[in-house]
Amino acid sequence: MKPGVLDLLLRHTPVLTDGAWGTELARRGLDSSTCPDSWNLLFPERVTEVAEAYVQAGSRIILTNTFRANRIALAGFGLENRAAEINRAGAALSCKAAGKEAFVFASMGPSGKLLFHDQTTEEELEQAFTEQAQALAEGGAHGLVLETFSDLEEIYIALKAAKRTGLPIVASMLFDSGRYHDRTMMGNTPEQTAKVLTEEGADVIGANCGQGIEGYIPICFRLKVSTDRPIWIKANAGLPLIVQGQAVYKTTPEEFASHLPELQKAGASFIGGCCGTNPAFIRALKSCLPNEGRR
Repeated sequence: MKPGVLDLLLRHTPVLTDGAWGTELARRGLDSSTCPDSWNLLFPERVTEVAEAYVQAGSRIILTNTFRANRIALAGFGLENRAAEINRAGAALSCKAAGKEAFVFASMGPSGKLLFHDQTTEEELEQAFTEQAQALAEGGAHGLVLETFSDLEEIYIALKAAKRTGLPIVASMLFDSGRYHDRTMMGNTPEQTAKVLTEEGADVIGANCGQGIEGYIPICFRLKVSTDRPIWIKANAGLPLIVQGQAVYKTTPEEFASHLPELQKAGASFIGGCCGTNPAFIRALKSCLPNEGRR
């Protein structure tokens, strides 16, 4: 990756990222018993289709199908020994889809194990995240996104591991707890997380998942006033309703995009979608931009 990629991207803000991957893979046949990340090896053409759809919709940054691809999470599917292979493939597939139209910031999610319950150790986490980050870098990623973390201690370990690659790092927390849904599962506020992640060297501070775009407007503002780093926001398409055992999101792309000006005013530099969103949401966001179509 060339130095200064973040500076290049930030010349025209907000920078559009992508939307959800899991639901897009499900539309292409993924079932709930299958590890989504394994599709990088089993059905690479379907994974590439998702990435290409977001590039065509206007995403300037796309992620990768590697959210669960650390060896601790993959162990639940018996795939821990293929972690490096799955991550290299995931990054390469998104890079192929991105071409010269977008940058690839590879996804790294939490382990799914809790440190404070002694379900894993700091050493195990560091080894797993180091392996994943290195493989994603080898696959060609331009940056790394630590997303949907609820534990500041765990994301700190992931951040330390990711920084060894020399790539730009986005550190994004999940805020869905507390009376006002403005805290992490561990009780941390936006101000606390922004301060810690800034001090630990994250290049971009963010929030994603857990709630709809309206709820992330005040959280975005609170992050922005607590750090000098750019802010990354990827909200859900509202909260889901369970219909016949399936999560159904009611927010439309147009409703989602209508909050873009408020989110921009609150300080977001990177904007995309999380659960329940799809390429139509990115097209709707793009249509609201005065510099629509710029790269």
